[in-house]
Amino acid sequence: MSTTTSLAAPFFIRGELVEGTGSQFRSRDLGVDFTTPAIELDALITPRSQLPPLLDVPLAEIIEFLAETGDRLALDHNPHLQRCLDLVAETNPLPRRVVENLYRTAPELLRPDSLWSQVESNFADPAVLDGWVSRTDAAGNTGAIRAFPPRMVHMLAGNAPAGCIASIAQSALVKGISVFKMPSSDPFTTVAVLRTMAEIDPKHPVVQSMSAVYWSGGDESLERTIYRPQYFDKIVAWGGGPAIGNVIKYLGPGIQLVSFDPKSSISMIGREVFESEQTLADVAERVAADTCVFNQEACLASRFVFLETTDRAQAERFCAHLQPRLGVDRLFGSAVAPLPPADIRDEVEVMAAMGDELQVFGRFDGQGVVLLSDAPVDFHPSHKTSNVVMVRSLDDAVRHVNVATQTIGIYPFERKTALRDALAGAGGQRLCRVGTANAHVAGGPHDAMYPLARLVHWMGDDDIFTADANAALPIAAG
Repeated sequence: MSTTTSLAAPFFIRGELVEGTGSQFRSRDLGVDFTTPAIELDALITPRSQLPPLLDVPLAEIIEFLAETGDRLALDHNPHLQRCLDLVAETNPLPRRVVENLYRTAPELLRPDSLWSQVESNFADPAVLDGWVSRTDAAGNTGAIRAFPPRMVHMLAGNAPAGCIASIAQSALVKGISVFKMPSSDPFTTVAVLRTMAEIDPKHPVVQSMSAVYWSGGDESLERTIYRPQYFDKIVAWGGGPAIGNVIKYLGPGIQLVSFDPKSSISMIGREVFESEQTLADVAERVAADTCVFNQEACLASRFVFLETTDRAQAERFCAHLQPRLGVDRLFGSAVAPLPPADIRDEVEVMAAMGDELQVFGRFDGQGVVLLSDAPVDFHPSHKTSNVVMVRSLDDAVRHVNVATQTIGIYPFERKTALRDALAGAGGQRLCRVGTANAHVAGGPHDAMYPLARLVHWMGDDDIFTADANAALPIAAG
């Protein structure tokens, strides 16, 4: 596809496709121009005087609708996604083959069993999503609670085309009214998914609850209008540090941030890896698989490997096994990736030239580089760059874990149990067997929280008959 002219990126607003060329933008990663319609705020914002369209729709019906959408998102039969595949290949740094694999597997996110798992793990009683649930406290006071549908702006992530499907599902499960702000690296897929929903039923309350638009992040003239509590309850943000920082300035009473902010993931490899050549080769392959998810663009992709050894020769053997496995074609990663930024390459070359401070395995040719060091490098490894750090004990590696550490892959697998409390105390958020970072137990927490329970607007209706109840039960100030 030629990029001599701008790509057209239409909007989708509550069941209607909106086309036009009122604004022009440039994609962040590849510098490709695309045009969008002008944003009509009156059409985009649902007044609070209108109850959410999904309020009285049973959750079971919503899940049935999402499952049918998943069936219709099969790439071989969906012209909207087929067109998107060509468009995203122009704007996104992931190879076209990887984007295609994402499109082919993403409908799995809409399987009924997966959706129910999310609901049941987030809510002790899912009935709170469908109506008011009565309760009685120890003093005999009665009341009711409801997980009321929220009004949300979702800042979608740009590193995972088709990731929007998960956000669409979450919004539908909590019966929310949502505006999806698409990323410049993929201002297409969300609209394709919503168009597919509209072909099932353009008037369905799920469709009527959702809109997808694009604006340039940081556009104060637009954001200071949209990010107001009279319009929205939550800003659900996926993105890098600058994007999250930009949103924070709009927070205040009545509008909350649910942040899936930038994370870094690691591997922790015990001395048992050196028990045999077969074990060494297997674990190196597993670490490489975790490293190369989305060519290391995913938050769950391993960037640092803490290797339990004091023997430099052993560490070199591990690195020698790991480096060639980074240059392998994978389902969600390519054999050759874009190169790391020039300043990082220059820094590595300087450090390597200084002698023992850093040992480099491989070349900056897109097929992966392994950096062996005694302490973690002070930059963020990316583009299939793995920093192997020698530690005396995996216990010593815990001090390198913090609240920005998302996924921790461990070998041997049985050592997870002994490490998990210390890792959680340090701020780590998820443990797994090394090699399985991109797999998940359905319904588990994400970024140290259960998102659906954070998204809803919790409403209580206390029904207390005793006139002096306030004197009997103290309440928190405020």
